[in-house]
Amino acid sequence: MKFNESDLLILYSTIIILLVISMMFFIYSYFLKQKSQFVLKEKEKDLDFQEVLAFSQIEIREQTLSYIGRELHDNLGQKLSVAKMLVNQIMHEDSNNCNEKIEDVNQILAETIQDIRNLSKSYIMEQVEHFGLIDSLEREIKRIKRLNLIEVNFDCNNHDIDIHSKHALILFRIIQECITNILKHSKAKNMTVRVIDQTGHLKIMIMDNGKGMESEKSYHGSGIKNMKSRIKMINGYFNLVSEKNKGTATHITYIKQKL
Repeated sequence: MKFNESDLLILYSTIIILLVISMMFFIYSYFLKQKSQFVLKEKEKDLDFQEVLAFSQIEIREQTLSYIGRELHDNLGQKLSVAKMLVNQIMHEDSNNCNEKIEDVNQILAETIQDIRNLSKSYIMEQVEHFGLIDSLEREIKRIKRLNLIEVNFDCNNHDIDIHSKHALILFRIIQECITNILKHSKAKNMTVRVIDQTGHLKIMIMDNGKGMESEKSYHGSGIKNMKSRIKMINGYFNLVSEKNKGTATHITYIKQKL
């Protein structure tokens, strides 16, 4: 069977059209597959972020409640015990000699009321979005200073840092964990927390003059891995430098995102 030129042209045209359609179908299928994978990855990323956020909120809540418990027992409990003792003495003394003790009781009660107000503020601290990152850090530094365990310096070039509130909470928790590690393990006498707000990014440094990391294994501990994972999730970088008997410096860089 012989084909004339017209038949061959139709045949070739049909083959080309089928090839083009097949190619378009392949490209479209590949595009749908890539889109589905992208959507799935974004959902997984969002779920991971929500999980980290939830853990950070729980950790901050637990640490806050632990702090409140210590304050109620060590500070408020002692003040109220002294006030009770003074009241008992007043009840058994001549009213003419009670004025000074009544003034002492009044002062103790005023201090206790103020301490309770401060505790209520520290409880709300878990909601960093209500105060902002820097205000929450200042409250944390004041709490650390009251322990009289270490000399703490805090520097910040901008009090009103404009970042995503949920990212601020995770950043706060990472800084809080760094500070806790210094208090527990470093045996340092001085610690500095520095926050530098720059165009497009935020730099945070936590430094101490303690004993430093004792082994290479310490760099790869679960705590450090956890902090690296968290900061990476909010588009940031975590780096730790330590020298034996000279201290440790933690550098955090957070890339700002449009709100």
